[in-house]
Amino acid sequence: MFQAIAVVATLTALLVVPTPVSVLSADIEKQLTSAEYVYIASTRKDGTLGEPAEIWFHYHDGAVYVGTQTTSWRVKRIKWGRPQAKIWVGKRDGLSFGATGELVEDEAMEALLMKRFAAKYPKGWEKYADNFRKGFAGGGHVVVRYTPATS
Repeated sequence: MFQAIAVVATLTALLVVPTPVSVLSADIEKQLTSAEYVYIASTRKDGTLGEPAEIWFHYHDGAVYVGTQTTSWRVKRIKWGRPQAKIWVGKRDGLSFGATGELVEDEAMEALLMKRFAAKYPKGWEKYADNFRKGFAGGGHVVVRYTPATS
């Protein structure tokens, strides 16, 4: 009797534990691992999208991470409660997906982002490395995580 209850409890637990599944198509995932840039449009007050902005990015654990100034529209709109965005991969008219942005206060992620940017954008990194380091240290830059929308 106790064995039967234990088996049922184990099977029930297996059924209710969600399995992580990517909401992005295989094509978008592939492009996120090889594209140089993404283009992000954040949501304006009237619900329309702003102009897509080209930005360096790092794709990590199913999300797009960017480092940006705290004065950018994408950060302001997240702070104003409008975190929805649309992201195009590789080019302004490339494959795209909806996402939700959130500010990430995590020194480890800042360090990882800078490490990835140094490897991915070596020529540009020489020019902007100090701005990122000083910005993250002084609060003028922040990491934004864009999680793909599920619908």
